Amino acid sequence: MSTHQEFVFRKEQLELLGRRLFEAGGLRAEDAKTIAEDLVKADMRGLYSHGISRIPMYLKRIDCKCVNPRPDIQVEQPAAAVLKVNGDDGMGFLVAHRAMEEGIRLCKKTGIAMVGCTRSTHFGMSALYVKQAVEQGYVCMVYTNSSAALPVCGGRTAFLGAAPFAAGMPGGYESPGFLLDMAMTVTARGKIRVAMINNEPIAEGLALDSDGNPTTDAKKAFEGICLPFGGPKGAALAMLMDMMAGMYTGSNYAGDVSSLYYRFDEPQNLGHMIFVMRPDLFVPEDEYKKRMDEYYRRLKALPRAAGCDEILMPGEPEDRKTKASLEQGISLTKEILDSLYLECRRRGVDCPEVFGSGWQAASDSGAVVFKKKE
Repeated sequence: MSTHQEFVFRKEQLELLGRRLFEAGGLRAEDAKTIAEDLVKADMRGLYSHGISRIPMYLKRIDCKCVNPRPDIQVEQPAAAVLKVNGDDGMGFLVAHRAMEEGIRLCKKTGIAMVGCTRSTHFGMSALYVKQAVEQGYVCMVYTNSSAALPVCGGRTAFLGAAPFAAGMPGGYESPGFLLDMAMTVTARGKIRVAMINNEPIAEGLALDSDGNPTTDAKKAFEGICLPFGGPKGAALAMLMDMMAGMYTGSNYAGDVSSLYYRFDEPQNLGHMIFVMRPDLFVPEDEYKKRMDEYYRRLKALPRAAGCDEILMPGEPEDRKTKASLEQGISLTKEILDSLYLECRRRGVDCPEVFGSGWQAASDSGAVVFKKKE
């Protein structure tokens, strides 16, 4: 239970705030709407680390010309079932959505499509693009690399990104789809950032400070390194994400992706790799759906471990959280709202739908993420 003052909003209020801020930052209206909705979707799933709390950081990167607010995204077809997307240093949300859209279009003809993206930037929650495919009835995998946050096995400095692995499969007639979205770290670095903004400690075993010592101080952890889940297993998977999404596609890799939070002098040239597959490649689609239903039936009927009330398909907890957010609203802390309010003031953006007429921002909670490490 949070000890912070929290405020509850409808998704439309937060989408409006995000859209106005991104338009003020120079994005096209339709692009600002897409990204605002994507960030609010993360908040609705309970992934506040990838929600609208990131808006001030994204806008700063646009201001510093690390991100092109109006990219000319180009698509090439180097092989029959392969596409290459040049994101023109645009917001990663726009690049990845376009890549998935083009991948699905090609997959309809070829059965499977591989899409490599270059000159992209941080694209938020990987689940956005998995859901884009799954909701249209496609199986998919989404890889991305990211700025250095964790060490290789045996290393003591950050080299690999948290680089999430995400995958999805459409559900059956009576079963939900499968949706996996997981960072290669014990916990997502963005969650440590949110703890830092909210002045909260983190659990032991998540990160080391810049001197390599275990820490529960979120700010020291954020400035240090995250730890991979499963030790060498998580580090090896992070390496695979970096090699597939970065090295293989021609994007930055091996520690060259610049930090979202401390580098504002160059574009990231971050890479993504997307695989899209039709569900009827091996069995008819009707049989696929029935097999998914049977899988889900068996999953739900499994004996439960002590303390477990219900066995869920990956993605089900987040879908339930989203449904609850639609019904009950989205809770955000005062610290996160303060940083957004001050961003509005800096940019001359008015949003009384969120802040009313007398909002008092106690401090610039989000500014700490923009300070250079000593």
